[in-house]
Amino acid sequence: MDLRPLVVVGGGIAGVTCAEQLALHFPSRRVLLLTACPLIKAVTNFKQLSKAMEEFDVEEQASSVLESRHANIQVIQSAVRQLESGEHRLCTEDGELYSYEKLCICAGARPKLILAGNPYVLGIRDTDSVQEFQKHLSKAKRVAIVGNGGIALELVYEIEGCEVIWAIKDKAIGNTFFDAGAAEFLVPQLTAENSQAPIACKRTKYTTEGKSGNEQEEEREAEATELGSALGPDWHAGLKLKATKEFLHRVHIETTCEIKKIYLQEEFKQLGEISLAFPDGDKDAKSDAEIWPVYIELTNGKIYGCDFIVSATGVVPNIHLFLSGNNFAIAEDGGLKVDTHMCTSIPDIYAAGDVCTASWEYSPHWQQMRLWTQARQMGWYAAKCMAADICGEPIELDFCFELFAHVTKFFNYKVVLLGKFNAQGLGLNHDLMLRCTKGHEYVKVVMQNGRMMGAVLIGETDLDETFENLILNQMDLSAYGEDLLDPNIDIEDYFD
Repeated sequence: MDLRPLVVVGGGIAGVTCAEQLALHFPSRRVLLLTACPLIKAVTNFKQLSKAMEEFDVEEQASSVLESRHANIQVIQSAVRQLESGEHRLCTEDGELYSYEKLCICAGARPKLILAGNPYVLGIRDTDSVQEFQKHLSKAKRVAIVGNGGIALELVYEIEGCEVIWAIKDKAIGNTFFDAGAAEFLVPQLTAENSQAPIACKRTKYTTEGKSGNEQEEEREAEATELGSALGPDWHAGLKLKATKEFLHRVHIETTCEIKKIYLQEEFKQLGEISLAFPDGDKDAKSDAEIWPVYIELTNGKIYGCDFIVSATGVVPNIHLFLSGNNFAIAEDGGLKVDTHMCTSIPDIYAAGDVCTASWEYSPHWQQMRLWTQARQMGWYAAKCMAADICGEPIELDFCFELFAHVTKFFNYKVVLLGKFNAQGLGLNHDLMLRCTKGHEYVKVVMQNGRMMGAVLIGETDLDETFENLILNQMDLSAYGEDLLDPNIDIEDYFD
């Protein structure tokens, strides 16, 4: 009988969840969790809100806390240097070799920086990069944020006392999550006073982001695996994101543009007389004379001076350290391909979370998005699959892959995304139904052939579970017409 340990690589949400579940499945087996970071991410206050929706907090904890909860888990703090899949073993940076019976790679992803190695370009992915961001922000008068995903949305809303130039390639904010209507609903919050009091920050330790120049790209990619684990929900809670000025929110949005060029101060001076753009056209003599540490030129022709730039343009699966000598199947988005049992193309190696790409035929109402909810679900399911394989038992694809469901918060609104919430993959064969009460709620339903395929719910709508059931049941709703979103009708009464 093979009694080599079960090994998980990665101390983020997917890796820790996987290791915990393996420890519960096999209380007498050794489970090793390899992580480059001194702290691990633990899921706390988990609530199953419905069949598909869940909510939880993420706490950064010492590895000893995890080991005290599970006597058979051992946390090894060392980065992986090489995977030798033929010999079923891993070599770590400190020179140790660890054999495994089954391995699950949960190495997460790293930020796609618009200009790696530039000291004025910051990526935000882990808690250490957030600390670096706070340090820069405390002295800043103007910040440029590039990107339109979740981190960009949260940053733009939370920053105070600083002008923000927000450059997005789309026509509206939050394109990853919202349509233009939802964006229009949320934009007024950028100028509203943020009355939320900061809460005590749970994160007390930070891990280091590797630094190197463009000419050292290969080395940088290898070092990037030592990034800390991805930020979880509420990552900005308790962080002081305040700069030098007195005003609370001042955000200027530049749409349908990208960064064309970044100039350091000396490079910009050599360009001679160039007219700068000013937020909302607010040009004055003092601003005109301002000398900035860095300048961004956008593809729409505008140039802004700023103190630093935040690159929030997505992530790349962190697979590089595992590729040498190993013939993994890689997906188009750069993730390790996994099948319905979370297996990679190499025997006895599984993957979960941001590092992997689900490569099976999806349910009509599910899609992969690299979010904390899916990291937890994939880590949990990967452990279940590993256990089933060891025990020789069959296993079916978990229910969490039936319906995409994500609960989060943007601009201090509760946000629920269900199914094909942006009509992903539906082409032109769909209809939208909308209900919007300014400052209160925004409801969008995606319909196809009389059946609900997805929904976006912003605010306290109380429609979450009802819409979840309608998407899963695929009931023909044609007869209800516009009554489906009539605020004067308690829709739950229809479908009890």
